[in-house]
Parts: sequence; C-alpha cells; structure tokens
Amino acid sequence: MEDKILKIKENALSEIEKASNSKELDEVKNKYLSRQSELNTLKKSLKDIEPSLRPKIGALTNEVSKFLEEKINTRHNEFYKKELDEKLKSEKIDVTLEGTYNPTGCVHPLTQTINEIVEIFEHLGFSIIENRLSPEVEVEKYNFDMLNVPQEHPARDVQDTYYCYGADNVVLRSHTSNAQVREMLNTKPPIKIISPGRVYRNEQVSARKNNFFHQVEGLYIDKGVTFAHLKGVLNEFISQYFGSARPTRFRNSFFPFTEPSAEIDVQCIVCHGKGCPTCSGSGWLEILGSGMVDPNVLRDAGVDPDVYSGFAFGMGVERLAMLKYAIDDIRLFFNNDERFLKQFN
Repeated sequence: MEDKILKIKENALSEIEKASNSKELDEVKNKYLSRQSELNTLKKSLKDIEPSLRPKIGALTNEVSKFLEEKINTRHNEFYKKELDEKLKSEKIDVTLEGTYNPTGCVHPLTQTINEIVEIFEHLGFSIIENRLSPEVEVEKYNFDMLNVPQEHPARDVQDTYYCYGADNVVLRSHTSNAQVREMLNTKPPIKIISPGRVYRNEQVSARKNNFFHQVEGLYIDKGVTFAHLKGVLNEFISQYFGSARPTRFRNSFFPFTEPSAEIDVQCIVCHGKGCPTCSGSGWLEILGSGMVDPNVLRDAGVDPDVYSGFAFGMGVERLAMLKYAIDDIRLFFNNDERFLKQFN
C-alpha cells in the first residue's frame, strides 16, 4: 500500500506540472484531493489493513495529501499572477482616448425657479399649502365668489376663463388664490402660506403670454398685520431672489381680493433704471401684484376682520424666470428644446 500511495504522489506531481492554467489545475486538485479521490479512498480503507501498519500508512497518506495541497496552492498562485497580468494588459484603459458622453437630464428651469421662490419664503416663515387644498379644476365659488369677484367682472367671461364643458360653474383655475380661500375655511389664524401651482387663462399665445403658466401666491393673516409687513416681506424676497437689494416701487392698483392693492416694480435688471427696450424705456419692470386682504373676503371665510388683518400677493413664475435669466419668449419653457434646457444644467 505504501508503494501505491507514493505512486499516486508521483502521478499527481506530474499532472500539477503539466497544468497550463487554473482550470486544469482545479481538475487535478479534484482528481487527487476530493472525497472521491483514490488517496481519500485509501484513507478510508485503513481499518482493513494490519493494525501494526495503520500508523505508518495513515501518516504517509496525510503527509502526501498535505504535500500535494501545498504544491497545488503554490502553482495556483503562479497562475493567478500570470492571468492577472495578462488581464491588466488586455483591459488597460487608454486615458488619452476621448470619453463617451452620456447625456443626463436636469431640473426644468421653471421647477428650479419655483423651488428657489419656495425656499426663500420658507426662510421667511411661510408654509406650502397642501395639494388637496389646491385643485386645478375648481368651482366658481372658490375661484371667484369668495375672492370678492362680482358676477359682472370680465375675468368671469369665457374670453378670459376656461369653463368645463357641461358644468357651467366649474373652471380651470385662473389663479392659485383658491388654495388661500380653502385654507382660511379650514384653518384658524394665524395663517402664513404660499401656494405654487399651474393656472389657466384664455389668452392668445405669444412671446409674452401663454394660456397656461405657473404662479406662486402667498397669504399672511394675523392680528396687527399691516401694509408695512407686506412691504418688508416682498422687498426681502426681491432682494434674495435677484441676489442683491434692488430699488422697488409700489404702484396703486386694483384687485377684487385686496384693498388697498399695489403692483410692485423692480428696477430694470438690464439697464439699471436708465431705460431700455426690455423695460420699454421706463427703467422699471413689473413683477407681482399684492395688497391687504379685503375685509369682505375675511368675513366670507369666517375670519373676523375686526380682529385679524392680512396681506396677499401673487407672482408669475415664468415672468420672474424670464427677468432673471433674460429670456425673451415664454414659449421656450414649453417647447422642450434641448438647446434651451441644457443652459440650466
């Protein structure tokens, strides 16, 4: 049996040396060291030989098994290094080659503008209205009636507002003020909210107007709120949005929802007040409307105007984006032209 074990060792060594790669070496290992190998079978048959020979034969089989395993591991390491070197040579990266461009998307400029506006007002203590309080398909009650818009007001005409077919009192909202009304009906003051969203107007599409666009409106109601608070909040917003303190002016205006009402102009960002085609030579650019909430609106929403007061404002997102980035055509926001959108990566 001793001669048989030594013969197995000799044959195994010969095959280990002949192996030309890791795969062939694994086959040799499986042949001579697996549970089904001849050497392992001899170990199992030790019980059948003469007891006096068992220690010597057992020690020899263990010695041969350990020796072959060490030889195979050594040879395997040699193959691993060789195969790794070959792989590195064949798969090396040529850093001088031009890279492959994989185009990626970006946040739409209107979404970027909305996020920026929202972030500024959140820092000023405003909260975003819940989506359930700001439906795009609305009834006239919340879009007009509770905003103090009389029946004969031209904004109610089909020339200005989109009415849903078969439902005369259902419209596509023409502003996000409907969210403010719903908030006043559902929440007791103090209220300090902004309501961003998409709105619809029956407008002739042009470089300056579209029949749907985006607004961000705000509402602040509490005890002792004055026009001075309105001016402070909006001047701070303008300063943060345009990146520096800019001259502003408040002009008398009229909105059914507010009294008194004011439109706010900012000094032209192109000519800095000197007059240019962008500002039609006036040196000023209109950016938003605002005013103190009309007592009738407060009263209809269940808020006592003798105890509480507040202000509201509304701004067009497209207009603010156009002013900030010197964009001269509102339709560019909706044409999905990559040449335009890539500028906002």
